[in-house]
Amino acid sequence: MKIKFNGRKSPAFYAEVRKEVDAYFKDNNIGKHANGEMIMKSVFFLGSLVLVYFMILFGGFNMWVNLLLAILIGMIQAFIGFNVSHDAIHGAYSSKRSVNQVLSMSFNLIGANAYVWKITHNQVHHTYTNIPGHDEDLDVAPGLVRLSPMEKMKPMMRYQHLYAFFLYGLASLSWVFRKDYMKFFKKEIGCTDNTNHPRKEYFNLFFYKILYYTLFIVVPLLVMDITWWQFIIGFFMMHWAEGLVLGLVFQLAHVVEGTDFPEPGEEGQVDESWAIHQMMTTADFSRDSWTAKFFCGGLNFQVEHHLFPNICHVHYPEISKIVERVAKKHNVPFHENKTFKGALNSHYKMLKKFGREEFHAPVPAAV
Repeated sequence: MKIKFNGRKSPAFYAEVRKEVDAYFKDNNIGKHANGEMIMKSVFFLGSLVLVYFMILFGGFNMWVNLLLAILIGMIQAFIGFNVSHDAIHGAYSSKRSVNQVLSMSFNLIGANAYVWKITHNQVHHTYTNIPGHDEDLDVAPGLVRLSPMEKMKPMMRYQHLYAFFLYGLASLSWVFRKDYMKFFKKEIGCTDNTNHPRKEYFNLFFYKILYYTLFIVVPLLVMDITWWQFIIGFFMMHWAEGLVLGLVFQLAHVVEGTDFPEPGEEGQVDESWAIHQMMTTADFSRDSWTAKFFCGGLNFQVEHHLFPNICHVHYPEISKIVERVAKKHNVPFHENKTFKGALNSHYKMLKKFGREEFHAPVPAAV
């Protein structure tokens, strides 16, 4: 079923916010892509990955230090995804397509696949945000974690607020060994056609996966003086740390109190325009936190990212002021959690809410 947004509803908000954002860049004589801050962040995170990788291989540290370094490198890989890969895949890093393509490969080097992500994230998630059956970002652990009111309820889900965060940590392992293959060869993602991939993408999928397995499995086992069980613990903890960071940042932007999970009508119609839909289904968090701005790659400014995915994330703090002001003017929802802790608590409450059987009960028909 193809989704259709009501483009005639509240068109003034999006037109005005786009006009004001364009004026901001023009009046301040700045570009919409990467600046010196962005380049510095990219060098920092990519350099940190190389540094910690070689520290693990050749540092000669004891088992406990290497375990901490494994956890650190997992987190660094998540931060590279947020701060470098994500912007490049959106075409937001540079005005030059070749630069974006090269930096997109950083996603492949951390075990994921840039091409598959471009389909599932850029095309599907950004269009059908929080629409069950279409936005597969809601399918974190199908059958185990319920993140929308339309998902089938199972008895164990009443405890999902206790075990969901552990499962979030497994997302990276699934991504590296299962998710990309499954998504690539799936005929539909959500309800979007997923066939006719370019031939080079078949090669890229397997080549970069093998390269990742070589760098993070084969090389450590050959170079390091460790047992197989020590390697498995380190490898698992690396990915669990990465998966937890990824899961938390993604979920705090969409599955929190106030965000909507619209169910399309019988013919696939959504009552709101696309832009209003993004405002209803997305939330910011920690907008005033330097730490969140630096490490989250603008994903704590998720509202602004969904409205302007082709603008580099270093500009979102200023853009967010414009979006909030124009949203209030047009009586459009602007969801925000002031702190990371507040967003985390809000997500925890949603896990409990979606884990209750009664929340899934159908609404009685009007008499």
